[in-house]
Amino acid sequence: MSQHSISYVVGAEKRLVDVVAGNEVMPLLTSAVRGGASGALLIDDAGEVLWFGDTGLAKLPAAGGGVLVERRPLLLEGEPVGSLVLLGGAGREAYLRTVADLLAEALQILVNASLKRMLTTEMHTVVVNQSYEELVAINRELAASEARYRELAASLEVKVRERTEELRQTYAKLLQREKMASVGQLAAGVAHEINNPLGFITSNLHSLTKYADRLREMLEFSRLLLARDEEELARFRRKWQDLRLDFIMGDLDELLRQSLGGAERVKTIVSDLKGFSHVDDAEIMTVDVNEELDRTLNVLIHEIPPGTEIVREYRPLPPFLCAPALLCQALLNIIRNACEARREGLRLTVATAGDDHAITVRIADNGPGVPEPIRGRIFEPFFTTKEVGKGTGMGLAVVYDISNELGGSVELLSPPDGGACFVMTLPLRRS
Repeated sequence: MSQHSISYVVGAEKRLVDVVAGNEVMPLLTSAVRGGASGALLIDDAGEVLWFGDTGLAKLPAAGGGVLVERRPLLLEGEPVGSLVLLGGAGREAYLRTVADLLAEALQILVNASLKRMLTTEMHTVVVNQSYEELVAINRELAASEARYRELAASLEVKVRERTEELRQTYAKLLQREKMASVGQLAAGVAHEINNPLGFITSNLHSLTKYADRLREMLEFSRLLLARDEEELARFRRKWQDLRLDFIMGDLDELLRQSLGGAERVKTIVSDLKGFSHVDDAEIMTVDVNEELDRTLNVLIHEIPPGTEIVREYRPLPPFLCAPALLCQALLNIIRNACEARREGLRLTVATAGDDHAITVRIADNGPGVPEPIRGRIFEPFFTTKEVGKGTGMGLAVVYDISNELGGSVELLSPPDGGACFVMTLPLRRS
């Protein structure tokens, strides 16, 4: 039998006894005996008696019981498989031959029907078995498919989790940069608004300084004129003292100097804010890293703890081609991190060096340093040792990304005398 068809050799291996049963044959043989035959036998192709029907009086021909009246073959799909033998008394041969015809015909129908039923049953059994095997095979394939889908679902879940984490980190970095860009734009806007009034304040203070000099000169000139008249001079001196003009003249210069110094300081801060934001600059341009460090320190001046010793160890540097806003953001994050190392007695060292290949920026503090177990994680996104709500854990992660984006690197060193030292290496040539 092939997988999709049934092949069967009809009758080749079947005997008469395999096709019909005694309870099917005996009623016919018994009816023949009751109809007048002394015996009715059904024998196989080898001559063996399979079933024998009689009235109890008839005997087998071999035993001398009755006369052989008729012998009719039985066929199984055209091949003889047995015979019907009818016995009877003398003088009734014609009648018994008719009975034999009827009985042979009935037996042949029975044999054919039984064979057909048997083949149908066997074929049905084969089909059922085949269907069962196919169902088992399909079930096995479904089980394997289910296992594959479960594995795929688990793998897909891991990939979705990984992609979600990547998107979350990317979104946090974009948010951080967007925040810095917003701060830069705000600083530029404030700088623009402050510059105009600051301009005329500074100009007026310079004019006022000149006017004060002239008034001082006029007062001295008046005192010289009044020196010729002792009485008028005395009145002039009393009025001078009442108005505390000695103090005013002495303090006037200091007031003007401080005001001009404050105005210049505001002007510097505004310039640093504007320069730090780089909103008016091209996206990519050459910068002086030393100047960017000073701007960043000036912008962060309000976050630097009071009494901090800032040590600048700058070396002449070649121009560096970069997106200046990104560089300033990286420097700001490192310096801000150093400022939070300790609130008292902080010593912040900012050093630069350069050669024909790269610029190195070292920013060190004398804080407690970074414990060894977490040194490998400080550049991970969202990793922070600060209290909840006081840090996003994105500052150094952004520094790491910007360093890579600039074609360089950043690393953490642990100086032997304590503290932490971040080293940014910025290559002058990059692909």
